[in-house]
Amino acid sequence: MDAPGERDLMGDTTRPEPEPRWLSDGEQRVWRSYLHATTLLEDHLDRQLQRDAGMPHVYYGLLVQLAQAPRRRMRMTELARSAKITRSRLSHAVARLEKNGWVRREECPSDKRGQFALLTDEGAEVLRRTAPGHVAAVRQAMFDRLSPEQVEQLGAIMRVMAEGLEPAGSHADLPWLR
Repeated sequence: MDAPGERDLMGDTTRPEPEPRWLSDGEQRVWRSYLHATTLLEDHLDRQLQRDAGMPHVYYGLLVQLAQAPRRRMRMTELARSAKITRSRLSHAVARLEKNGWVRREECPSDKRGQFALLTDEGAEVLRRTAPGHVAAVRQAMFDRLSPEQVEQLGAIMRVMAEGLEPAGSHADLPWLR
């Protein structure tokens, strides 16, 4: 019999696993601080939006994306991709937003299987009323605590991280697991 690590279950020769690059103590502190802060920030914004508009932060983000889209509409697949959520989660969210009268679906004339999500006038009004409180919550939770230099540094760091994480290819980012 071969020594452990020389053969896998299929009988193929394997190489020893490389040692993981463990986080240093400083990196571990930064990582945990990042996780803690982002969890608290997301919770803070969710609570503000639930209180002021009866919707979670992800729904607000969908309404903002539709408001900024040409003719206030986007293909459902593009909206899911842009929001980094699964099509199933988007479908559920759009159903809730439709029930509130803030979004409606339209069939895609060039693709019978495709649909658009369209921001309604009522949805645009909800955004108009909700945006000031949301901006105040973002400012209070994040920017009021940082110096202008720290804001610039954080922006540069986030850009580098996003560029390194952005998937390659137009469909490489589907399906998202959140």
